[in-house]
Amino acid sequence: MIEVEGLRKTYGDFPAVVGSTFDVDRGEIFGIVGPNGAGKTTTLKMIAGLVDPSVGTATVAGVDAGNPEMRRSLGFLPEESPLYEDMTARSYLDFFADLYDVPEGEASERIERTLDRLELDHRDRRLGDVSKGMKRKVAIARSLVNDPDVLIYDEPASGLDPLTTNYVLEFVRELRDAGKTVLFSAHNLYHVESVCDRVAIMNRGEIVARGTVPEIRDEYGTTEYRVFTSVAVDGAAQEGDRHVVTVDDMAAVEDVRERAAAAGGEVVDIRTREPSLEDIFLDLAADADPDPRGGA
Repeated sequence: MIEVEGLRKTYGDFPAVVGSTFDVDRGEIFGIVGPNGAGKTTTLKMIAGLVDPSVGTATVAGVDAGNPEMRRSLGFLPEESPLYEDMTARSYLDFFADLYDVPEGEASERIERTLDRLELDHRDRRLGDVSKGMKRKVAIARSLVNDPDVLIYDEPASGLDPLTTNYVLEFVRELRDAGKTVLFSAHNLYHVESVCDRVAIMNRGEIVARGTVPEIRDEYGTTEYRVFTSVAVDGAAQEGDRHVVTVDDMAAVEDVRERAAAAGGEVVDIRTREPSLEDIFLDLAADADPDPRGGA
């Protein structure tokens, strides 16, 4: 549904995006993660047709991102999404449905169904008088008013409380299950790890890793084994009435077992710790070459 090839964006002498290539399949949630300034938002805006790439191509549902017709297949949610605050949620969504030429009866049914699912009760209250979480839900409903096949969400949970954040992420899962294709960015790598089918990690304008979380973990992460023994062995730390050694492969686990047996004890527990997406990102960022863009 989304194909990106060699996408690059330069502002003056500063390349905000060094070069991105990836694809997003139908019915998939694909996350782009990275710190501020990594190039996430610029990448999403190029795919959404809001920013022209300096080099490279992006297509959405088989249509070039620069073609206005593409936007009929797309729902876009920017990180900052000001609403018309004198409108109510209902009138605001009716307005955007009209812009997309959605027939009135179909629009009303779709809007009410979406607002029901988002549990938005105050549909006739001025948008200027509702909470940030409710405004975000209205903005999400706006992205769905034309029933698009592809959704691009830039930080959909930005600034929301934990309860509303979890609600939004669950709603994104439901969109995927309904056959929508979802591409979104986020700072919070835990959220991405919990909801995405595949992930691209961006740093300093370029994609430094991509794949499923298990694939990224296998390629870039290191699994740790915490081996608990009943007796002290070299390198062990005391934890209560046990001793623990942290090692990084099963050969080292077996070595600890042999040393414990030689000391008259045994291994009483082994606990595995796999690296999180955040652990891997921090390692990749620390190992990265100097910024290829020549700036922060």
